[in-house]
Amino acid sequence: MEQFLSSLALIAIVLIAAALLSSVLELGGVPIAAVFLALGAVLGPLGLGLLDVGFHSAALHALATLGLALVLFSDAVTVRIAELRAQRRLVWRVLGPGTLIPAIVIALAAWLLLGVPPAGAAILGAALASTDPVLLRGVLRSPALPAPARLALRIETGMNDVVLLPIIVLAMLVLRPPASGVVTHDVVRSVLGLFLLGPLLGAAVGWTGIAALARVRERIGVRRDYESLYALGLAFGAYAAAEAVGGSGFVAAFVAGLMVALQDTELCDCFLEYGEATAEMLLLLTFVALGTSLIWLGFAGVDWRLIVFTCIALGTRTVVLYPLLAGAGMEKHDQRLVALFGARGLSSLLLVLLPVFVELPGSERLFAITSFVVVLSVILHGGGMGLFVRRHRVARAPALVLTESATLPVAAPMNEEVPERITIAETQAMQERGEPVVIIDARANRNYDADTVTAAGAIRVNPDDPVRDATALRLSQRATLVVYCA
Repeated sequence: MEQFLSSLALIAIVLIAAALLSSVLELGGVPIAAVFLALGAVLGPLGLGLLDVGFHSAALHALATLGLALVLFSDAVTVRIAELRAQRRLVWRVLGPGTLIPAIVIALAAWLLLGVPPAGAAILGAALASTDPVLLRGVLRSPALPAPARLALRIETGMNDVVLLPIIVLAMLVLRPPASGVVTHDVVRSVLGLFLLGPLLGAAVGWTGIAALARVRERIGVRRDYESLYALGLAFGAYAAAEAVGGSGFVAAFVAGLMVALQDTELCDCFLEYGEATAEMLLLLTFVALGTSLIWLGFAGVDWRLIVFTCIALGTRTVVLYPLLAGAGMEKHDQRLVALFGARGLSSLLLVLLPVFVELPGSERLFAITSFVVVLSVILHGGGMGLFVRRHRVARAPALVLTESATLPVAAPMNEEVPERITIAETQAMQERGEPVVIIDARANRNYDADTVTAAGAIRVNPDDPVRDATALRLSQRATLVVYCA
C-alpha cells in the first residue's frame, strides 16, 4: 500500500508540475528534462529520501517500456509519406550515414577508450546516436526554426530509433550467456521476431485498427474523446501482440503507426495529440524516476577517458551531419542548426535500459556511461536550445497588425449573441454587411505546415498559445472572430 501511494504521489507531482511550469520553462528557455531530473534528485535518497527507484523496479520497467512504445508509435503516425518521398535525399542522409556513422564512431571509442566489449560498445554507440524528441520539442515548435531544419530534425528524432533498435537487439543476443546448446535457436527466433514477426503484426494491428475505426465512424460515429484513446490502444496492442509470439514489440509499435500514416485516413487532431501528451507524461515520469538515483551513477567513475569519450559521443554527430546536409541542398545556416541540435536524452536511456532489464552482463555499466553523457547533453544541448527559443520567441507574431481603423471596417458593438458555430455563407454575409470580421486559422501545426491552402485574409494563430499570439497581433476586440481548425 505504501509503495502504491508513493507511485500515485509521484504521478500527481509530475502532472501538476508539468502543467504549471510548461509556459514558464518555455519562456525562460529552461530544458524541461533538467527540471524533472532535479525533481527526482530532490525526492530521492540525496534529497528528501521519499523515493529510490532501482534497476529492478517494476514501475521503472513499465514506464520505460510503455513510454518507448508510445513514442515510436506517435512518431510514425506523424510521418508524412508524401513529404518523405519528396525529400528522399535528405531522409537517406539523415537516417543512413547521418545515424549509422556516429553510432559506429561512438562504439569504436567505447571499445578503445573504455575497454567495453564489442557487443556492449555497439549498444552504447546505437543508444548515444539517438537524438531525443523530448528535449527538441521546444525548438521544433518554435516558429523561428526554418522549415528545412525543422523537417530534418523531425525526420531524425522521429525515425532514427527504429534504425538503431535492431543494432541493440542483435548485440544483446551476443551478450546473452550461452545456455546448453540452444543459442542458435534463440538467435534465429530473435532475428525472425525482429525483422519478420514484429513488422507483420504491427502492420496488421495498424491496418485493421484504422480500417475498423473508419468503418465504425462512418456508420454509427465514434465519440471524440474515445477516439483520442484509440491511439493508445493501437500502440499498446501492437506491442503486446508482437511480444506474445516472440516478436519485437517496439518494432511492431512503430510499424503500426507507420501503417496508420500510410492509409491516409483523416484522423482528428485528438488522435495524435492525446497520444503525444500521454507519451510525454510517461517520459517525464521516467525522468523523475531515473533522477532519484540511477542517472547519477555515471558520475561515480569519472576519469579522463570518460570525459574524452563524452566529447566524442556529443561531437561526432555534428562533424558527420554538417557536410552530409550540404549534399541534400540545405543552406549553411540550416545545416548549422540541425548539426548543433543533437540532444541526447531519454531515448538514449530507454534504449540502453533494454539490456539492463534482462540482466545482461555489463549492462549496468553501459547505463552508467550513457547517463553521464545524457546529463551533460541535457545541460549543453538543452541550454543552447532554450536560449534559441528564448531569443526568437518575440518573432512569433507576424508582421501584420490589425486595428479597427486599418483593413477592417469599424462598427458599433453587436448586441445580439454570436453563436458558437457559423457557416461560410454566414461569414460572407457579415462581411458584405460591413461588420468587422477576423478569420482565424487555428489548425494544428502539423495540418497547417502540410497544407498550402488557407482562407483568404485569414490570420494565423498558433493553437498551442492563442492568447499570446492574439495579444501580439492586437486583434480587434470589437470584431467577430471566426475560427476554423480543420
